[in-house]
Amino acid sequence: MKSKQIRQTFLEFFENKKHQIVPSAPMVIKNDPTLMFTNAGMNQFKEYFLGNSDPKNNRITDSQKCLRVSGKHNDLEEVGVDTYHHTMFEMLGNWSFGDYFKKDAISWAWELLTEVYGIDKDCLYVTIFEGDKSEGLERDTEAYDYWKELIDEDRILNGNKADNFWEMGAQGPCGPCSEIHVDIRSKEEKAAVDGATLVNMDHPQVVEIWNLVFMQYNRMADSSLKNLPNQHVDTGMGFERLAMVLQNVQSNYDTDVFTPLIREIETITGHTYGKTTQEDIAIRVIADHLRAVSFSIADGQLPSNNGAGYVIRMILRRAIRYGFTYLGKKEPFIYQLVNTLSKQMGDAFPELKSQKNLILNVIKEEEASFLRTLENGLTLLDSMISGMKSAGSKTLDGKKAFELNDTYGFPKELTRLILSEQGLEMDEEGFAIALKKQQDDSRKASATETSDWTVLVDDDTQEFIGYDKLEADVRISQYRKVTSKKDGELYQIVFNMTPFYGESGGQTGDKGYLESASGDTVYIIDTKKENGQTVHLTKNLPKEIGGTHKVVVDAKQRARTAANHTATHLLHQAMRKILGTHVEQKGSMVRSASLRFDFSHFSKVSAEELVEIENFVNARIREQLSLEENRDNTYDQAMEDGAIGLFGEKYGDVVRTIKFGESNELCGGTHVKNTGDIWHFKITSESAVASGIRRIEAITSDAVKDFFTEQSKSFEEIKAVLKNPTKNPAESIAALQDENASLKKEIEQLLKAKAGNLKGDLIASAKSINGVNFIATKTDLDAKSVKELVFDIEREMENLFLIIGAANGEKATLTVILSKNLVEEKSLDAGKIVRELGKHIQGGGGGQSHFATAGGKNAAGIDVALAAAEGLI
Repeated sequence: MKSKQIRQTFLEFFENKKHQIVPSAPMVIKNDPTLMFTNAGMNQFKEYFLGNSDPKNNRITDSQKCLRVSGKHNDLEEVGVDTYHHTMFEMLGNWSFGDYFKKDAISWAWELLTEVYGIDKDCLYVTIFEGDKSEGLERDTEAYDYWKELIDEDRILNGNKADNFWEMGAQGPCGPCSEIHVDIRSKEEKAAVDGATLVNMDHPQVVEIWNLVFMQYNRMADSSLKNLPNQHVDTGMGFERLAMVLQNVQSNYDTDVFTPLIREIETITGHTYGKTTQEDIAIRVIADHLRAVSFSIADGQLPSNNGAGYVIRMILRRAIRYGFTYLGKKEPFIYQLVNTLSKQMGDAFPELKSQKNLILNVIKEEEASFLRTLENGLTLLDSMISGMKSAGSKTLDGKKAFELNDTYGFPKELTRLILSEQGLEMDEEGFAIALKKQQDDSRKASATETSDWTVLVDDDTQEFIGYDKLEADVRISQYRKVTSKKDGELYQIVFNMTPFYGESGGQTGDKGYLESASGDTVYIIDTKKENGQTVHLTKNLPKEIGGTHKVVVDAKQRARTAANHTATHLLHQAMRKILGTHVEQKGSMVRSASLRFDFSHFSKVSAEELVEIENFVNARIREQLSLEENRDNTYDQAMEDGAIGLFGEKYGDVVRTIKFGESNELCGGTHVKNTGDIWHFKITSESAVASGIRRIEAITSDAVKDFFTEQSKSFEEIKAVLKNPTKNPAESIAALQDENASLKKEIEQLLKAKAGNLKGDLIASAKSINGVNFIATKTDLDAKSVKELVFDIEREMENLFLIIGAANGEKATLTVILSKNLVEEKSLDAGKIVRELGKHIQGGGGGQSHFATAGGKNAAGIDVALAAAEGLI
């Protein structure tokens, strides 16, 4: 079976079991503070497991894009080294939300594997949870009883808590699980060693392919377990491993999931897969990491220096480093693989096709940037090695190796490799200590303690009324305390209904206040969304928790935010009209003060285009277009009607569309009722974010009024300084610039003449000391004139040692030039000399062996430095 057929067979099998096929959720998670990436198929259904909302269908199946590179589920170090771990992988899954449970999950899994896919029963083993006394959990005899009807009992193995009790994180839904393992060894190997002894022992041919998780519990903040409101099934089968089994190969990388990429890598690099271990690892790493990075970019996550972007950059740099070190690729090449990936997986994941050019350009730019970093790192490392050899040391200090890695991005493994090639080694312990200190400091800075929810109202539903109302009478349904070093002690409060908009879709959360019946007021400083609920952040709780409270949204901030959000839609429309329909939103930040809009475009937006875009938006504002809103549209109908959706966003079956004239977008944010409410739109900046991604920042409403007021004030101040109330200030400034340029030329000519006069005097003042023509002087010439002067003299004199000290207020510079024969014959070095003399002016410097400069902050030390220079010879 080809991989496309394997995926389709799985989905159709469960569709026939009355499951709804749903698309993969984005790999990058946006509205769950506990997770950065989708690391399991169940992530997008977390709110259903917690009971915060109800699914439209109790049976669902999909193929979910997953990424495991951080936190508890971190497979990064195994990727490439073995043949069955991956960063990005597909998780085939079937789900039951309070519907079927263990019996059907087990029997259907067995039916699919053995009857539909045709896997030999004698190749399979299953595991069940053996129980855990410390948790008060019994052995899963229910699962055992179902399995023994299907498979020999000697193939049902007990598994401990680590292997057979599935948890997504430190908190959240969890439960016992049954894993299905496959043994694809040869008959001879199976006869020699019992496969049961190799299960969960990291054997490359005895691997887990499917995990059936029976969600029964919720792990609380205090580590206790509570029963979930309903019992659920959450299964996940590794698509790549399944393909390995069904295509009768010994490695995931030998399946048609990876072979097209590997063949392309062979073509580009000239290396053949299967020849040497280290080259094979490098090729596997590049093939795997390309997928992870490409899918992340398609989902809207660009490489960056923090958060999810940092992880993506780290993955890509790991691939670049392997290509650099083991395949000899010193130029960008990984980006060339994007075309192959798009052709191979674009049908199942259309975002790879539509975002291909963006993915390609971002990876190419990142490769070029990091290869420059590697070059700089090599220079620094060479310098460190020279210092080590001079000192007679064979071990590079761990702190220096860590600094090279942490500050300059130079990989630890590459440092170790280069050292070993020269018979040197790295202080591994010192590196580990420095790394641990940084991690501890980072952990302390971001550490958060979260208590369990205190539930007051046993009601899972929460109604959002913020599109129509800015205040309401509500009840507190639950609350908890969250403590972090950054924010201190805060409370998270959930109401049974809320007019507050929780941060999402690029729009910041509402602020406002809560007022109790007794008059007690608590300020709501922010609003977030978490697992399908709107959570309100406060610095304290109301004195009376129970009863009814009045909550009020800050109307002024909401109005400003709504104006900026609507302007963002009009801006998007304007750019697609003026720059082209290739423009797509790649991120946004909508606040009360301003808006920020990131978009795909491969060149700087010109000043003329920016004016045209601004004028287009303001024309729509003057038209006073009324809001056309549909809160109950289906996703398919909205797309058919021409609405624009964003890649990387998770949309349900029912969506909200926002229309202002021809602007038509899927959006859950707040908007003005009429574009006239925006008043005016003004672009404040346009810049690059990454290769192929530009950013526009803009303001509307009151912020524009403030902007024009400030501009007018500055204009009047300029006119006052120029003392020309009737003339055009621009003409006066241009005249001043012309005058300034003319005066600069006159000064340059005067300095040149002065230096010319000084040249003869200096040559005449030369002292002959030990065969060296020594000249030392102090001057007030600028640096350019001094440089020209010393090179002029050097061309006319042999055996020259010339030093000039120049003062500019308290600042001082020293310039040293040596005849090249002195450098060669007497082993003099201008760089070393100037560094030593620079101490007298409280500074430092360097340069070439025949010419060098130093700068310092003690002009009074120049005379001492000149005298010391004479003492050197």
